[in-house]
Amino acid sequence: MNNWFAKAFNTSILEKNRMAWVDYLRGIAILLVVYRHVLLGLESSHLAIPPSLMTANMIFFSFRMPLFFIISGIFINGSISRRPLNKLIYTKFENLLYPYLVWSFIQITVQLAMSTYTNTQRSFKDYSYILYQPRALDQFWYLPALFNATLIYLLVKVKLKAPQWSQLLLGLGLYFLAPSVNRYSMLSDWMEFYIFFALGDAISDLFFHQRSQSFLTKPLTLLASIPFFVAAQMYYLHFHGDVKPVEFLLIAIIGCFTMFALAFRLQTWNILRFLRVLGFHSLFIYVMHVLVAAFVRAILMRYAGVHDPVLLLACGIITGVIVPVVVYNLLIKDNILWFLFYLKRPEKYKKTPAVT
Repeated sequence: MNNWFAKAFNTSILEKNRMAWVDYLRGIAILLVVYRHVLLGLESSHLAIPPSLMTANMIFFSFRMPLFFIISGIFINGSISRRPLNKLIYTKFENLLYPYLVWSFIQITVQLAMSTYTNTQRSFKDYSYILYQPRALDQFWYLPALFNATLIYLLVKVKLKAPQWSQLLLGLGLYFLAPSVNRYSMLSDWMEFYIFFALGDAISDLFFHQRSQSFLTKPLTLLASIPFFVAAQMYYLHFHGDVKPVEFLLIAIIGCFTMFALAFRLQTWNILRFLRVLGFHSLFIYVMHVLVAAFVRAILMRYAGVHDPVLLLACGIITGVIVPVVVYNLLIKDNILWFLFYLKRPEKYKKTPAVT
């Protein structure tokens, strides 16, 4: 039983020499992503959602996805040093765009086939959205956005040898231009979040210094950041319909910094280690959780008579993060369904891709 559990959740990662704060950050971020999508599914089912749950969703929205892009930017220099550009682009395609193409197709197909049980109205036209409008495909927009942002960033950095300040200026320009092309989210999404990727790369040299990490680890750093976090979120909640791009940028950065401080404290305390497991498997949770949560919601509402939004939310989140991890480790990793995430059969101990 213990061996099955260890394999299903890949608990060996907790014993490996890994930067735990990275997995904590990804775990926090993916849990917030699942929370949002499960909540939206309940809202689409015309349930009376408690206002506090909607408020929490708004708070999480302001920094959740910028956090993923900053993390990716922090590690881009390391990726460049380990691989030539063509190999790195191929790796990013396999880890990000290929799962997007496969799983968005699967999700649309399942939603079409199970249309009487879902609250998402799909048509065959939705397959075309895979190529230019991923925002119309539930959660999937992030993967092509990160791939495109990474691709452009790599070309500018490696081929044009652009200095870091120019990447930040480019990111700011794209950030303010993104709303003008939001009809085509395949373009606007990476433009909007390019600045966060560039910011991650800009702080990477400083970030890995011992003094910087010691600063983030201190309890006082987290405590000092909380008032700024609360003030920023209160402002966002009050004015979220009218928050200007510059204001959102500042709110997102404050939120991300607070999450970094929290992750380093969790690493020091060595608690809530399940977040590390979730963070390590964030890609698989990301692509599968909407299907899993929708299935659980339909079963509970239609056949178990459960209509309590809090209970449905809890069940959706729990199954939405657990089932993808188990499915990947037991059925996909080193198994017959490897093609759902890899272009070619991976070696037995191939490194697991993360949403980075």
